[in-house]
Amino acid sequence: MRQVAIYGKGGIGKSTTTQNLTAGLGEMGKNIMIVGCDPKADSTRLVLHGLAQKSVLDTLREEGEEVELENIMKTGAFGIRCVESGGPEPGVGCAGRGIITSINMLEQLGAYTDDLDYVFYDVLGDVVCGGFAMPIREGKAQEIYIVASGEMMALYAANNISKGIQKYANTGGCRLGGIICNSRKVDGEKELLEAFAKELGSQLIYFVPRENLVQRAEINKKTVIDFAPSEPQADAYRGLARAIDGNEMFVVPKPMVQDRLEEILMEHGLMDI
Repeated sequence: MRQVAIYGKGGIGKSTTTQNLTAGLGEMGKNIMIVGCDPKADSTRLVLHGLAQKSVLDTLREEGEEVELENIMKTGAFGIRCVESGGPEPGVGCAGRGIITSINMLEQLGAYTDDLDYVFYDVLGDVVCGGFAMPIREGKAQEIYIVASGEMMALYAANNISKGIQKYANTGGCRLGGIICNSRKVDGEKELLEAFAKELGSQLIYFVPRENLVQRAEINKKTVIDFAPSEPQADAYRGLARAIDGNEMFVVPKPMVQDRLEEILMEHGLMDI
């Protein structure tokens, strides 16, 4: 069983990428569980065709500690098992605790079955401390992929996440599997991401082109492979799935000092006036 965490800047498209990626793996016949680690509880909506998945924390608040696995896990498209950690009531408590509570409960309830090929953790934003770092801090996820684009703040966030991976590499055993570019059609975007990944000692594992079909599929509450399986964008997500499935390059990243990161950005024209 490969346990994979997806990180990246808030709003970069982690949840969309994760769900479309897992649809590609599911279509390949892989057995998958997604654990949504965002208090918004929207990491499985497309796989579940819009079903409002009741989160682990909401279930605990309403039903107490006597929770059955079927109360917090639903099965969606391609047989993908879906869990949402959820979060505390607004303004109260630490959202990161939801991740810790959920993973512990899933372990207790036997969710990590021997037939699973993959468990994916879709993690909130670029926060790599506290509860949000649990998938990498405590060895729950061995593989980390960072979703980024050619935008400056996305790369700052990716570099910061790499610092977190480096910090927990020895104690948690996590490794960076690569950068996934969720394209924003920035000039020279692919070349910039390749240079950025190389500087980290990693790879641009896949370039996902930007296409309005992704938004159309989301409006219809489906992944692209589910919504329009014959379209080129569906093939792009299949390509990402094959790249992840066949990946053998896992490294402790070498994050950049800010001056070096800005040099790379300038070399590719992002900081030109």
